Amino acid sequence: MTSYVSSTGAAAAKGLSPCRLSLAPRVAAGVQAARHAVASAALSPARTTRNGPPSSSGAERWRCAAAEGTAGPAAVAEQQAAGPKDVPQSDVWELDFCSRPILDERGKKVWELIICDPQRTFEYAQYVPNNKINSGELKRALEVILALPGARKPTTARFFRGQMQTIISRALSELGITPMPSRRCFALMNWLEERIETVYTQHPGYNAKASTLFTVELGSPEDLPDALRGEKWSFVQLPLGTLQQELADVSAGKTFGATLDLSAVGQPLTPDTLVPGVAVYSRRADPLAAWTDSLDLAAVSADTDRAFLILETGFNARWKYGAYRRSMETTAEAKAWEEAKVAVGGLHFLAVMADEESELTSGLWLLLDRKPPNV
Repeated sequence: MTSYVSSTGAAAAKGLSPCRLSLAPRVAAGVQAARHAVASAALSPARTTRNGPPSSSGAERWRCAAAEGTAGPAAVAEQQAAGPKDVPQSDVWELDFCSRPILDERGKKVWELIICDPQRTFEYAQYVPNNKINSGELKRALEVILALPGARKPTTARFFRGQMQTIISRALSELGITPMPSRRCFALMNWLEERIETVYTQHPGYNAKASTLFTVELGSPEDLPDALRGEKWSFVQLPLGTLQQELADVSAGKTFGATLDLSAVGQPLTPDTLVPGVAVYSRRADPLAAWTDSLDLAAVSADTDRAFLILETGFNARWKYGAYRRSMETTAEAKAWEEAKVAVGGLHFLAVMADEESELTSGLWLLLDRKPPNV
């Protein structure tokens, strides 16, 4: 068994006290000690939904229609033979359908349909005139993509703009694709940020004042039902290398949970980088992990004003996940945990275990607290 006890360095600097938590048979890790009773909080399945770098030249592998109000959503998909990134093969898409900071010759905002898979082996982008923004036009554009030789229809498409949920969900559902409101669109977010620099600001119609009004608005935290109630929880931390070993079982389908591509973090990380997390303990750890896995987890945050842990799911749902008794010490502890999360670019994790001494994790989710780009 490999043990890791963090009593110095980054942990001490952040005010995280050393302790020990076994996360799997081969691992015992340094953790932050204070354990708290979990509030009567759980998630209601009925309230949630489960479900090479780009070029800036005309040689882009994706295709963009001219946005002067004449090209329909499906107009450009047949312009050329499919290239390496033109044919979808993944079971999961990440999709955005929104206005861009570009004005057409009439002074109207240009919209864009942009799709990729989590590995960005498939990329597609297309400008759309603003008089063709409806589910029917979107469905027709998707049909053209799926009709490409060798194209594979995904089972799920994630999207992070709640304001576009009706249009996007209707178009996807009519094609037999499950729509999933989600903030775990990290490949798409990275691509959008790249396109701000390489595409949108280079466009002759670019207008910095024409930024989108479609932003992510988080709701007020609500109480969670009993299905996700744990008995205790604690702030914890693990070195990234150890965490990746544990996540191997998640990737292999042996443990409930989720992982992500670390390139989404946007800053250098090493195997020794300490990643903060939250461990939830329950005698019914396996059912709790199964219920938790039915959700699209976005992030966990410490709300020091309410003295609560907040679990964020989908694109804007927030839940009171765990309570603690307010004091100067616990407030400082919660702030230190949030600071540790910021120090690693928002990376953190949630673990579900039977108890503090358990050598097995029933569920492990790697999370990233990241705001979508404002575009």
